[in-house]
Amino acid sequence: MATTGAQGRRQKKGAAELRLARAEAALPGEDADITDYTPLGREALEVAASWALIGIFCLLGLAVVSYMKLVLIPITLAIVVGIILGMAAERLGEMGVPRFGTALILSSAVAVVLFLLINALAGPIGFFVENGPDIIEQMIDRVMPFLQRQEWLNISPVTFQTGPMSMEKLLENSSSVLAVLTASLTPAIIQAMIFFAALMLFLYGRVRLRRTVIMAFPRRHQRLIAIRVLNSMEEVLGYYFATAAMLYLALGVSMTVIAYLGNLGSPVMWGIFAFISSFIPYLGITLMTASVALGGVLTHDTLILGLLPAFVFFVVHLLMENLVFPAIMGRQWEINPFLVFIAIIFWTWMWGAVGAMLALPLSLIVMTIANELFPERKTVPHLPG
Repeated sequence: MATTGAQGRRQKKGAAELRLARAEAALPGEDADITDYTPLGREALEVAASWALIGIFCLLGLAVVSYMKLVLIPITLAIVVGIILGMAAERLGEMGVPRFGTALILSSAVAVVLFLLINALAGPIGFFVENGPDIIEQMIDRVMPFLQRQEWLNISPVTFQTGPMSMEKLLENSSSVLAVLTASLTPAIIQAMIFFAALMLFLYGRVRLRRTVIMAFPRRHQRLIAIRVLNSMEEVLGYYFATAAMLYLALGVSMTVIAYLGNLGSPVMWGIFAFISSFIPYLGITLMTASVALGGVLTHDTLILGLLPAFVFFVVHLLMENLVFPAIMGRQWEINPFLVFIAIIFWTWMWGAVGAMLALPLSLIVMTIANELFPERKTVPHLPG
């Protein structure tokens, strides 16, 4: 028995030595069975430690981005707007306008546009804030007959008299919302000042900053790649948002006509809301359609007639986003809708409403950089002469 055991051990040892010899003698192009002779040891721990360090760095970076949002939001917005206005700055520079004059003209134009939008929305928003309780009561009276017919909802007039849906609770929540808005007024003013200061300085030092970024790379081909990336970002953002602004302006005019014909009241306000909300993919159209539906229900006696303006607006927006916009832009800068949706959710979670508006520009910037650094290799067929 002892001889048999010793012989078995010698056979196992010989087989192990044979596998090791085969692995060592394997050619570089051959696939050796690494699992036979590479143990799971220190190397695996080093790989896990490296990935853990990267994860910790990413979490710390997200924490810093969220903690410094009071400063990072206006600076990021100023950089994005400055890149969008880059082509306009180039045209003014070619016309002989000095850099300071270019920065002053473009930043003043942005300030005028924002002032006009705020001034146009101030009156209607103040009216809705002042008459909020009456509007809520009217909405409940209009919607209640329809809700009562839906027996599976188990909703009755008593639902809006007691509990979390009562008028007292709604008024209490509305007062807390007003308190939050009032508390956010001072940070918003500070962020607006940071935004305009950063925008003017970015436009003024744009050429020098561009040269600094390019010369930061030591090799010539790296500098050429940097030039292509910067040019592509200005072209993509400028062309995309110039086209989007014209189309969404047409959508705002359409919404104004829809609101006027649908007797919604303050048709200009509805048009401005449609123009602004269109720059936030998916979420903007959802909120806008729901708001138009609510306004229509409050205005008209019948539910079908009240929902008609919202339906017409949704169809017009759907046609414009899926037919007109792709026909003008083409598929050159098409982005995966799922990635855009994830970006909107992420930046809304990080920076709120401004983050939702910055999600698409930041996605375009990342897409542009990725396309320039990792271009697709297209095979050119050899056609017969």
